[in-house]
Amino acid sequence: MGDVGKRLSSSQIIILGFAAVILVGSLLLTLPFAVKTGQGTSFLDALFTATSAVCVTGLVVHDTGTYWSMFGQSVILLLIQIGGMGVVTVAVSISVVFGKRIGLKQRSTMQEAISAHKVGGIVRLTGFIIRMTALIEGIGAVLLAPVFCSEFGFFRGIWYAVFHSVSAFCNAGFDLMGVREQYSSLTSFATHPVINLVIMSLIIIGGIGFLTWDDIRTFKWKLRRYHMQSKVILVTSAVLIIFPAIYFCFFEFSGLPFGERIWESVFQSVTTRTAGFNTADLTTLSETGLAVMIILMLIGGSPGSTAGGMKTTTLAVMLSTAVSVFRKREHTHFFGRRISDDTVRNAATILTMYLVLFLTGGFIISRVEGLPLISCLFETASAVGTVGLTVGITSELGQVSRCILILLMYIGRVGGLTLIFSAISARQGNTARLPQEKLTVG
Repeated sequence: MGDVGKRLSSSQIIILGFAAVILVGSLLLTLPFAVKTGQGTSFLDALFTATSAVCVTGLVVHDTGTYWSMFGQSVILLLIQIGGMGVVTVAVSISVVFGKRIGLKQRSTMQEAISAHKVGGIVRLTGFIIRMTALIEGIGAVLLAPVFCSEFGFFRGIWYAVFHSVSAFCNAGFDLMGVREQYSSLTSFATHPVINLVIMSLIIIGGIGFLTWDDIRTFKWKLRRYHMQSKVILVTSAVLIIFPAIYFCFFEFSGLPFGERIWESVFQSVTTRTAGFNTADLTTLSETGLAVMIILMLIGGSPGSTAGGMKTTTLAVMLSTAVSVFRKREHTHFFGRRISDDTVRNAATILTMYLVLFLTGGFIISRVEGLPLISCLFETASAVGTVGLTVGITSELGQVSRCILILLMYIGRVGGLTLIFSAISARQGNTARLPQEKLTVG
């Protein structure tokens, strides 16, 4: 493993790490006692569920609360935790616990995995991530426990509190509420203030990224001292919560009582960017509402977070670049700092990749299944953005469509993190500059 590890790039280690965890999880979920009936499940269904858990997506072909046994649910929760924190983060943490030396290669891989600015201090940052994750998930479980214990009894309530706290923080969207109504997510708690506030807080904290946490811990309220990336993440995230919530409030849920409308609007705005829980029946939304959610799902969370998607910083860079072009500026700027041309090219590449995957997958599934295109595009956006929201077609899809969603979930979780990095950090090959010729665009 030592010689093989030395030959693999950081990107390859991350890709293979995720694949290995998915495979092990799939095999565990095929065991007879992983299912409540004791009859086992097919490998494809187990693979779909394991991929969805490790890629913190939340799309399911079987209701988590009613189909899987306690063992199966525990496996899913462990896969969510590993996928949310990152395979490399977990591996490095285990090495630190057992006193193993963390070499430069491991530090470099860790830097890429969490989108850190530099290799220096990466082990310290890993320790901070582990402590903060345990603390935040623990607080979330404590706050959720009284509600779930009163609803489901003490022991089941504790399990539900832990499961949903981890799932929310990791932006996974897996839930156990099928015991009330299959695939119902959190619709029965649509106006419950504790459930709404705790779940939304966990989603946001998990989705803003580990480096943003580090800035908040280090500089507290001194926002001017934050890294530019943290500033961009916080501003973009706030905008992507506020404006969609306003749209949902006035155009999608306008028929509801005011209090319920506010809760559902804000929750859907927060959860759509990769969390996967829902408190509203998504099949009642207009096509415009579904389109808004598709855009939010593709954007996703922030770099180095538990969330997926093409990331808030990608959107911010592309919008700022457009503004620079309109104003005939040579470079893209944020908060008095210039963005490198490499960053702009990377953002454009990531955006293109997500659009191609999302559209191609949607077109194929729509043709194969004979379903409305908007429903299929919603499904593929949910998969590649690792969100987990659905308009109710996941469990009815055939094997080809499920395989497409598995591939999209996997690429969506590791793709933007590794495939693009591989492309720009690989061998440069021929560095000669070719003759330039003008090409008109737009």
